[in-house]
Amino acid sequence: MTKDVEFIGFVGTHYESEIHPAEGAVIDRDYIRAVAQAQEYGGFDRFLVAFHSTSPDSLLVAAYAASVTDRINLMIAHRPGFVTPTVAARQLATLDQLTNGRAGVHIITGGNDQELKQDGDFLTKDERYARTSEYLDVVRVSWTSATPFEYAGEYYRFEKAFSTVKPVQSPHLPIYFGGSSDAAIAVAGKHADIYALWGETHAQVRETVARVRAAAARHGRADHIRFSLSFRPILADTEDKAWAKAEAFLDRTKAVREARGLKDAAPPPNEGARRLLAAAAQGDRLDKRLYTAIAAATGAQGNSTALVGTPDQVADALLDYYDLGVTTFLIRGFEPLEDAVQYGRELIPAFKRLLAERTHHRAVAAE
Repeated sequence: MTKDVEFIGFVGTHYESEIHPAEGAVIDRDYIRAVAQAQEYGGFDRFLVAFHSTSPDSLLVAAYAASVTDRINLMIAHRPGFVTPTVAARQLATLDQLTNGRAGVHIITGGNDQELKQDGDFLTKDERYARTSEYLDVVRVSWTSATPFEYAGEYYRFEKAFSTVKPVQSPHLPIYFGGSSDAAIAVAGKHADIYALWGETHAQVRETVARVRAAAARHGRADHIRFSLSFRPILADTEDKAWAKAEAFLDRTKAVREARGLKDAAPPPNEGARRLLAAAAQGDRLDKRLYTAIAAATGAQGNSTALVGTPDQVADALLDYYDLGVTTFLIRGFEPLEDAVQYGRELIPAFKRLLAERTHHRAVAAE
């Protein structure tokens, strides 16, 4: 029996990437509509709407993207601590109702102290994760409790809290969770339905899956938690053309950064970025077709490792991670709209075909 696989895309508010400097309005409704619909039509299961202390509000952007699509699900990045958990629970449950069960939340506590200070948060990282754990305690009870509840923690206290609006999804909408520090993994073990990590090497993913499952086991959830991995696939009709495209993207990334005065990448502030740079230090091309050079050039600021090759080759590389326990793949391109179309037309079907063929062959061999 195969495990269910989910493909997640990305909806930004304007056309931008490491190789395309942002131009025009911060919120381009036509672009949001185009990229969301391209992913829905291309067979993506869900798309991420990101959060940053200086960016448009992720919940409102997700609501707009949902209004111009019909079926594709949402993965709304949400930072605990700036809205009370009872209010956040009602907001997300309301959106789940309005979209007929399409909402999902990606909890990002934040690894960059300076960015958090832009929104007035001066807690330490470990304190932020302790607050996140309490936050999710309250959110989950708000979604599921049929009666008013009490809560008393270090960061939150509620008396007779209650939400009349509940999610369509049962027992609640899915909770994605990111963070690679020890404090983050402890919280993920308690709360995450899907633990999300960036595109690392096979060895790194194997290690992280084991750490998160061990943390989940302490709460009786070792078999409950699933895993998501993020990549920036670079595709072409031949392997040589794909690698040439990757090298061109690297050159363009460096040129864009230099034009912005960012020639030398700053040391990364979070554990996830440090892990990507540790992989990059082993070489530009790792495992089958993991490409780390762009992550190295940018200081691993965000999900920036790529899988490079033909659609079938990249699909085969994704199968290796599937065998490590990964069932969700978050894929977005350096050419955001064009790549979303190509992934839907070529990569997602290739993966599903290869998985089905392999499953069939193993079933026949077992007879």
